[in-house]
Order: sequence, then C-alpha cells, then structure tokens
Amino acid sequence: MTLLEIRNKCKLTQKEASDITHTSLRTYCSYEKDEDKADQLKLQRIKQLLEEYADNDINVLKDKVLLITGGTGSFGGAVLKRFITSDLAEIRIFSRDEKKQDDLRHELQVKYPEHASKVKFYIGDVRSLESCKGVMPGVDYIFHAAALKQVPSCEFFPMEAVRTNVIGTDNVLTAAIEAGVKCVICLSTDKAAYPINAMGISKALEEKVAIAKSRNSGQTRICCTRYGNVMCSRGSVIPLWIDQIRSGNPITLTEPSMTRFIMSLDEAVDLVLFAFKNGENGDLLIQKAPACTIRTQAEAVCELFGGKKSDIKVIGIRHGEKMYETLLTKEECAKAVDMGNFYRVPADNRSLNYDKYFIEGDKKRATIDEFNSNNTKILDVKETKAKIASLDYIKDRLNEK
Repeated sequence: MTLLEIRNKCKLTQKEASDITHTSLRTYCSYEKDEDKADQLKLQRIKQLLEEYADNDINVLKDKVLLITGGTGSFGGAVLKRFITSDLAEIRIFSRDEKKQDDLRHELQVKYPEHASKVKFYIGDVRSLESCKGVMPGVDYIFHAAALKQVPSCEFFPMEAVRTNVIGTDNVLTAAIEAGVKCVICLSTDKAAYPINAMGISKALEEKVAIAKSRNSGQTRICCTRYGNVMCSRGSVIPLWIDQIRSGNPITLTEPSMTRFIMSLDEAVDLVLFAFKNGENGDLLIQKAPACTIRTQAEAVCELFGGKKSDIKVIGIRHGEKMYETLLTKEECAKAVDMGNFYRVPADNRSLNYDKYFIEGDKKRATIDEFNSNNTKILDVKETKAKIASLDYIKDRLNEK
C-alpha cells in the first residue's frame, strides 16, 4: 500500500500522521507526494508505525465522538464495555426509551465511575429526521444499530418495521451526510438475504438505502454489516431456555433441524470495527460465522444448566421463519472479496444506462453458490457448548444462586 492509502485507512490528516510517526510535517508530505524520492528505510518505518496504529482499535477512535443509535440495546452495551475506558472523547447514546437510558446511566456510574461522564444520552427517534439532526453536531462516527428486530412482531406490524428500519436509516444517513460525519456503519442481518419476512425485507431495504446514499455521500463513508444470530442478545432464545430450565419447565424450540449462524456480541462488535477500518464507501461486510442446528443449541444449553434433553418440546416454526439463513447470496458471491475471516461485497456503482443490461452479462454468477447456515461450518454439541460457555452472560447465569 502507498503511504497515502495507509493514512486514509487510519483516517488521519497529514499533520496527525506526521506526529504519530515522529516526522516533520514537511518531510512527511514530501514522502507521501513522491515515495520514489524518499529515504526508503525511513519510509518503511513510517508505514510500519501507521499500520500498527491502524491495527489498534483504540487509536482509530482516539479523541473522536462516536454516536450509537439504539444504543441502550445489547450491541450498544457491548460497544460501551469495550470503549468506555478508551481515549474516545465522547460516546453518544441515541434512543427513545428514557427508562433504559436511565438504567444504563446508573449502571455505568457504578461500574465505570471515572469514565461514565464521557457517555452522553440523547432522547430521540430515528423515525424523526429533526430528531436525528439534533444529535449530529460534532459527531465523527456512527454505529447505526436502532432497529425493529423481532420477526413475529414485524410480521404483524410491517409498517412499523418500515418506519424504523427503512425510513429511520434514511433519516440517520441524511442527517449524517448533512453534518459531515466521517463514517456510518449500518447494522443489518442475515434475514436481509433472500428475505421472506417483513423484518428481513425491511432490513434488505435498509441496505439498499445505505448503498444508494453512499453514491452521493460527500465526505461521509457508508458501509453495512450483515450477521446472524447474536447469542444472548436481547430477545434471543438462550436466556429464555435458561429461565425455562430454572423454572422446571421443558425447553421449547421451533424446529430441531433448523440451522442458524451463531456469534457472540463481541464478534458482532469485531465485525463492525472491521467494516469501520477496512470498508470502502457502499461496501457490505460479512463475517464467516459458524452455525448449528436449533436442537444442537438447545442440547448444549441443557448440558450447561442441567436441563433434561428428553424434555425438549417442539412447538413448530413461528411466523416468517426460514429453515436456514443466508449471509451471502449467490449474486453477492459473484463479486465478493475474500478477506480471510470476512467477505467484502463492493457496491454496484453502475449507472442507470440500461443498454448495458441488454448487451452485458456475468457468466460467473451461474457457477457460484451462496454462503448459508447449511454450508458453513456446522458445530456439534461439544463445540456449541464451548462457544456458549465462553459468553460473559452465561458465566454470570451459571454463578447465580
């Protein structure tokens, strides 16, 4: 990579880059302008220092203002846990539930008394453009997590999903672009790929809105992340199963052979940070997550909490559910870039010149399969149990009296 490319990856000005690399601004600028004329040993050292800076999540966010929409949810809590003691200048929590904000405020004051003051709370709703504009001044980066996520709820109230997931995203991005925010990461879901339910359809449209906005976003870089089930997040099934076992009731599951991607909250944060550091404008970033069957997950929870596997009760598929989920469609696989543990899907930035659709095609698309929860690595009970047992939430529940 060139020195300019590395600096852009770090999201630094030339002055900031020169300070970090202990180089005079004049020398740094001359090296960036013409690397061939630079002292090659010094140039490599400068590049090494900047690469090390870029690899450190804390450095990238130093002295910046981070806004988390829907910040009182599980994802917001995970981001706060990781960054509240960092050198972030300010973390803004934007949500519409004052009770959850007050609970989180008191929790942070108890757990992080020396750092709680850097977290600022804003009451508002992504459905309101004016509300979104009100929280933007001074914001550098946004993690857009506000959403309606429950599949059955969205099936019964699809327009509510549209108002929050589609119009809300458009409002956040419109306000961010107007305010000159540097980067927005929109959180999506595997249910947006080949969607069959209202929640998935609304999240698919959220992705389309983000990609469309990225085409004319000025200095604001917009990326999306897409991931599967986050274990022990709010509304997920594992906490329900634990409560059922502790109450002496049988575990209830929908369909034993159904497969789902699984990941931890920390892995969800890792994906967003990867997108933040490596994504280009309009990109969709996906983590190569493992999966397991619902029965495997239920049996793992039974083994951890003393439930009886023989008491597992099958209740049938709920409204809008699929037998397996897809993280990367066949069409997206055709242009996806393999980045190790992640896939990057660049935006399709062709123009509205429809002649190309009649005279140009893509033979590659006919030969590539999708990436779904049936063809990824399938975990057995032992592997699933180990993954679940590593979660802080599970450790806390196991230590309960």
